[in-house]
Amino acid sequence: MARRSLMQHLARWHIWLGWVVAIPLVLWTLSGLVMALRPIEQVRGEDLRGERHALSEEQRFKVPEVNGWPVIKMTLIQRVDGPVWIIERADHSLLTSKAQTGEQIQGVDAPLARRIADDALKSPARKALVRRFDADRSPIDLRRARPAWQVHYEDGTNVYVDADTGEVLALRTRWWRFYDFMWGLHIMDPVERENSSHPLLIGMAALGLLSTAMGSALLLRRRTAVR
Repeated sequence: MARRSLMQHLARWHIWLGWVVAIPLVLWTLSGLVMALRPIEQVRGEDLRGERHALSEEQRFKVPEVNGWPVIKMTLIQRVDGPVWIIERADHSLLTSKAQTGEQIQGVDAPLARRIADDALKSPARKALVRRFDADRSPIDLRRARPAWQVHYEDGTNVYVDADTGEVLALRTRWWRFYDFMWGLHIMDPVERENSSHPLLIGMAALGLLSTAMGSALLLRRRTAVR
């Protein structure tokens, strides 16, 4: 009798717990299904990217003068307007100079950002809106605290170009943004979409596991009783 009473209480707790965990379970299943619909290469827009321009072995490059600045690293890249040095200083600020002359370059304007974005794509759309964002106001799909130009094409593709260095920081498609929203639901962080270890997610996962364990115990008890 005591055992039956315990199983009755367990069944009641299982039902109420099921109502609590039903919503996150549906969200986890739905978001997981959506994220599995397309290969990750398509989500990242790798099929849209153009060929990367290699640096010519015949070109001669001049190492820029740092004038005593504490430098962490120097990177040589090929941009649509020619090769450039990107210099990262100890305070993490970035400077850019022409690779062939060492002349310092003062940032990237909107027309050049559009050229860089077009060059990053195989077939860029003709129409695009170019907007600049400060580092502390960067769009959520950029995920980088960098001043950047957003080149928004009419097909929904966003290409982000660093406003200081001219590097392509990110390529985001419409599907990427939908995927990213689903990822936020999956980790129960729909605003920042970054934190995959927080009390709400851990608590709901633990309750889901507990509910499953209760259901398994009830099922086993029922099968034993039938025999």
